[in-house]
Amino acid sequence: MPADLSIILVNWNAGALLSQAVESLVAFPPTFDYEVVVVDNASTDDSIALLQSSSAARQLADSQRLQIIRNTENRGFGCANNQAFKATETPFVLLLNPDAQITEGSIDRLIQTVESDSRIGAAGPKILNPDGSVQPSVWRNPPAAWEILLSSLQLYRLLPRKFRGELLLGGHWDHNRKRAVPMLAGAAMLVRRDVINTLGGFDERFHMYGEDHDWCWRMTRAGWLLLFEPDAVVIHRSGWSSLQRWTNLEKIRVQLEAHYVFQKNALSRSRLMRNTFAYWFTESAQHAWRRLRKVDAPDVKLIMDVYWEHLKRTLRNSHST
Repeated sequence: MPADLSIILVNWNAGALLSQAVESLVAFPPTFDYEVVVVDNASTDDSIALLQSSSAARQLADSQRLQIIRNTENRGFGCANNQAFKATETPFVLLLNPDAQITEGSIDRLIQTVESDSRIGAAGPKILNPDGSVQPSVWRNPPAAWEILLSSLQLYRLLPRKFRGELLLGGHWDHNRKRAVPMLAGAAMLVRRDVINTLGGFDERFHMYGEDHDWCWRMTRAGWLLLFEPDAVVIHRSGWSSLQRWTNLEKIRVQLEAHYVFQKNALSRSRLMRNTFAYWFTESAQHAWRRLRKVDAPDVKLIMDVYWEHLKRTLRNSHST
C-alpha cells in the first residue's frame, strides 16, 4: 500500500542524534501510513551505522518503510531534500532535522492542520529547546528596515509587549497561538505535495541556511498559506552539525551571506539598499558602544564587517544597473 507521508531527514555527521530522531518517529508515529527517507550527505562519522543497528531502523526496514540515500559529497540541505522529493510520491512530506525529535501526536496534528484548508501549503510545529524553552521559529519574511532598527537597537522596548510580539514575531512572540505566518523553520515543516509539484523544491543555490526563508517566501508569493500549529511540538537541538563544520564566527558569516542572497532575490533594489544599510548601521552602533565600554565582541565586529561588504556590493550593483 502506498504511504501517505514521507518523513525526510538530511544527515551530515549527526552521530547518535540521527538514531534518536528516528526512534522518536517510531515511538510516536502518525496514524497515517508513512515512510522514512534519510539522505546522507557523505557523513564521515558513524551516524548511518548507528542508525542501521538501532531497533527503530530495523523495525522500519522490516516493514519496508526505511530508505537511505547516500551521497558521495555534501550536497547541502536543500539539494538533499530535493533528492528525497524526487524519490517519493506521497501527498505529504515532513522535513525533520536529524537533531530534532517528534513528540506524541504532533505529526497527526500537523497533517490535520494542512488538510483543514486546501489553501494551506505547509504547517510548522512549536519548536522547543532541550531545556523546554521556546526556540523561535516564526519570523517576518523578508524583513524590513524599520524592523531591523527596532530589533537591533532594542527600540522595541518602547512598545507594549503584546504589540511587540505581533509586530516583530521571532523571539518577541510567545508561539502559543495557531495562526498564518510569513515563514516556517526548515528544521520541522510539513508540506503538501501539491506545493512541490507546482512551485518546485528548494533553490539549490543555497547550500545551507536561507533556503527555508526563500522557499516560504515563494510559497506565500504563490498564494499558499503557511500555518503555525502550537499543539504540535518538536524538540530541537539546534546547530549540531553546523558547529562541527564551522567555528561560531564562520557559521555567522555563512548565515549572513545566505540571508543576503535571499534578500537580493526577494527584494527590490531600493528595499535591499535600505535593509543592508540598516543592518550595517545598527551593528556599527553596537560595535562602537562595546568599544566605549572596552568589551571584546569579535562576533559584533565580524557582523559589522560582513554587512559593510554587503553594503558595498549593493551599491556597486545599483550603480551598474
